[in-house]
Amino acid sequence: MRIANLDNRAVLVVGDSGNEQAVDIATASDGRFGPELASIYESWDEVRAWAADADVTDNASIDRARLGAPSPAPRQVFAVGLNYDDHAAESGFEAPTHLPPVFTKYVSAFAGPDSEVTIPDGGNVDWEIELVAVIGREARNVDAADAWSYVAGLTAGQDISERVAQMRGPAPQFGLAKSYPGFAPQGPWLVTPDEFADPDDLELGCAIDGEEVQKGRTREMIFSVPALVAELSRNVTLYPGDVIFTGTPAGVGMGRDPQRYLRAGERLDSWIEGIGELHQRFVAAGA
Repeated sequence: MRIANLDNRAVLVVGDSGNEQAVDIATASDGRFGPELASIYESWDEVRAWAADADVTDNASIDRARLGAPSPAPRQVFAVGLNYDDHAAESGFEAPTHLPPVFTKYVSAFAGPDSEVTIPDGGNVDWEIELVAVIGREARNVDAADAWSYVAGLTAGQDISERVAQMRGPAPQFGLAKSYPGFAPQGPWLVTPDEFADPDDLELGCAIDGEEVQKGRTREMIFSVPALVAELSRNVTLYPGDVIFTGTPAGVGMGRDPQRYLRAGERLDSWIEGIGELHQRFVAAGA
């Protein structure tokens, strides 16, 4: 099953790749579910049971420009750092052996899959393709073996980062430096784990103006999605709709020699196997 945020309304996504259609959930369910995305995740098991037999004949084409983040108003947003060995190495850190560094990206940074992003004045803006998991059931002290059952689905995300602000000061400033407007594009939709042959092994990558800069597989994560859900749930309660950015593979601009950052006019294309693509165009401040 695929769920999308179309004009801030929850829709089922049906159809083949390149010919996706939207079925408005509130309309198709006679008001039982939706239209808000948050209410869909609060009733996730019931929505899934209904969708299995839902009438999807009344559908409409999808304008990607109208898509928003699949979970646009989570109670909590978690972002995981150093979750791939090669990225930890290029960042100058040892790979984590317990829970990786965890910070947040603020919801005001959320955007849909196709967007324009402003480069802050004096900023060095970097890219980080990431698999993003959305929680579908309240989770507290869950076992990794059961953790997939608490995940509503997966989507693609970019943890866009402004490195000057991040590294300024006596200690790194992660949350604010990674939460400028548009710095958390996600989408194009949420895909349930059962749709993948192996949800623990997906190719992901991104390119700048056609030049590939990142490519990896999620099987290379030090902490898998189930491991992250289990570890996080031992510290906090995870709620339906909560968003987890799971970390990025090697290839970020800060880790290159010489370092390389996004420039106004450039386009960043990102993808995750079985989910879809993101497209960001970068503009100068004041443009």
